[in-house]
Amino acid sequence: MKFEPVIGLEVHAQLKTRTKIFCGCSTAFGAPPNTHVCPVCLGMPGVLPVLNQAVVEYAMKMALATNCRVEGTSRFARKNYFYPDLPKGYQVSQYELPIARHGHVNITLADGTVKRIGITRIHMEEDAGKLVHDPDRPVSYVDYNRTGVPLIEIVSEPDIGSPEEAGAYLRQLRAILRYLDISDGNMEEGSFRCDANVSVRPGGQPEYGTRTELKNLNSFKFVEKALAFEIDRQAVALGDGEQIVQETRLWDTEKNRTVSMRGKEEAHDYRYFPDPDLVPLIIDRDWIENVEKSLPELPDQRRVRFISDYGLPEYDADVITVSREFADYFEDCVSRVNTPKTVSNWMMGELMGLLNARGLSAAESPVSAKRLAGLIKLIEDEVISGKIAKTVFDEMADSDKEAETIVAEKGLVQVSDTSALEEIIARVLENHPDEVEKYRGGKSKLFGFFVGQVMKETKGKANPQVVNRILKDRLDQ
Repeated sequence: MKFEPVIGLEVHAQLKTRTKIFCGCSTAFGAPPNTHVCPVCLGMPGVLPVLNQAVVEYAMKMALATNCRVEGTSRFARKNYFYPDLPKGYQVSQYELPIARHGHVNITLADGTVKRIGITRIHMEEDAGKLVHDPDRPVSYVDYNRTGVPLIEIVSEPDIGSPEEAGAYLRQLRAILRYLDISDGNMEEGSFRCDANVSVRPGGQPEYGTRTELKNLNSFKFVEKALAFEIDRQAVALGDGEQIVQETRLWDTEKNRTVSMRGKEEAHDYRYFPDPDLVPLIIDRDWIENVEKSLPELPDQRRVRFISDYGLPEYDADVITVSREFADYFEDCVSRVNTPKTVSNWMMGELMGLLNARGLSAAESPVSAKRLAGLIKLIEDEVISGKIAKTVFDEMADSDKEAETIVAEKGLVQVSDTSALEEIIARVLENHPDEVEKYRGGKSKLFGFFVGQVMKETKGKANPQVVNRILKDRLDQ
């Protein structure tokens, strides 16, 4: 029997506010344990939370950017459960009245088709602390710095049909968050986390199967691998006549498998009730409109514009607009040297290779857009060849020098003087009479051999276009 997967994702994104959601403590990452805490986020008796307005506006931005309806009235609830990293014994979240509902994002699949993934709701909540386990002793420590850090949870509809679609959806969400500049989307630091609900059912069956939840998946690769394993595990179990148990499972990165963690909780297990210390949140139309006006150009909009305004192929536009910083770099470069496709080629090749190798973002690139544009201009002006330009780029990555300076210091100026190249070409043909005879006898592939010999004589500095023209004239005589 052929089974089909049904997947829904719950994404937690940490917001880039300076202070926590209900107090004035810093949200900065990496501080010494338990230094960014106060009586409010530690849940001391008698304290009262005060809602951070920036959290609300950031949540509204994400809601509007994902086509959600921002609710005029929402409210906070207490989600009750005991865990060592939750000092109050409950988490302040939203339940029956979230800030936003009924949105969607579009994802582009590998075959180029576009699929719409529905968003059920977006709600605000506070984060819990972090447990640190001692590797040498059966002891755990708790760091409450993250307690009270603001999150939004983005809950998708069960519209995702494969691990690959899940990966595309997550990448799209993270791109939107980064374009809005409301979250850094850093999965390694835990500011972009995902829980996945997955079930399988016989193909064509309308009813959903029993689902399992995969918790705290912190990389796109692990999300896709965990989903693929779990889909296969459930399909094999059902094919063998077994029942799927509703439970929470974890992804074991070493064994590449999911393992059971605990029985799956339902909403009633958390005993939600409205938080008596926080009044309902009222959002009027004017506030929504003001936030909407502040939205930047989003990834899909920028992608369409790059195709129409710059004539980029769809693939190039997809890659260039993957992050706001990368797209900004492209436009900065194109504003200085108006050859969009050449800029795109360099960015997707040498620049992306450099950034990936050093673990940097486009904003941190050691080769600025201005300096890359200067290098491209030297190629277009036929001062250097494309091959030499790659050597110059490597030098630029390790220094603050402009391309023009490096070319002058190393004597890399391209040889375009016709008379000088004619002498070199004549010498090359004279030294290889057998190859000349074979070429003229029909072995046209030897043309590349002659070009290579000229480049060797000039140490790669010869202008390829001039060399090709002169060689062809001489060989066809």
